[in-house]
Amino acid sequence: MAVTGIIMILYLIAHMVGNLHAFQGPKVYDDYALWLRTFGEPAFPKRTLLTAIEIVLTVSVLAHMWAAFSLWYQAKKARPQGYVTKKALAQSYASRTMRWGGVIILAFIIYHLLDMTAGSVNLAKDPSTPFTRLVASFTNPWVTAFYVIALVLLGMHLRHGLWSATQTLGQSNKRRERTVNAAATGFAVLLIAGFLVVPLAIAIGAVR
Repeated sequence: MAVTGIIMILYLIAHMVGNLHAFQGPKVYDDYALWLRTFGEPAFPKRTLLTAIEIVLTVSVLAHMWAAFSLWYQAKKARPQGYVTKKALAQSYASRTMRWGGVIILAFIIYHLLDMTAGSVNLAKDPSTPFTRLVASFTNPWVTAFYVIALVLLGMHLRHGLWSATQTLGQSNKRRERTVNAAATGFAVLLIAGFLVVPLAIAIGAVR
């Protein structure tokens, strides 16, 4: 789970940086999207880079889900009867909602692909360019609200996931726990802020 999570985090960083090209205008944003599809030509076929990224991400997501289910099943099998007193106060809100948050994030990913990549559910009259699809989605308050909620949940998932990954990989202990927790929170906030700034800028008309 830790390894697949790290792979997806690296992708999210790259994706967030790519999204920020929207502030440079439609031509730069569309050129960036075209570069992703034509990278390596003519030595490699069109979409070689994107296809490789999609394969790695798909395998990572499936492996992450399998790891989550396996850990849940092992914990349930190890303790078939629940605790007499649940230590809810000892758990963070993010850790208690990791599973449901993961399901909502998966639904968000599917919608995001249909909206921004395929354009099949996009609200633009002519969703032929990436920038047109981007603006059409985030000028709709309902779509923007859905994206904001999903990204906040993703941030919570990331924060807890990063903290858990340091435990799994043996990079945390009681002495460093507070520092690791602060670093995980700071990283999650910065990454999600980087994602949120584009839809919010479009929603208020700062990007057109």
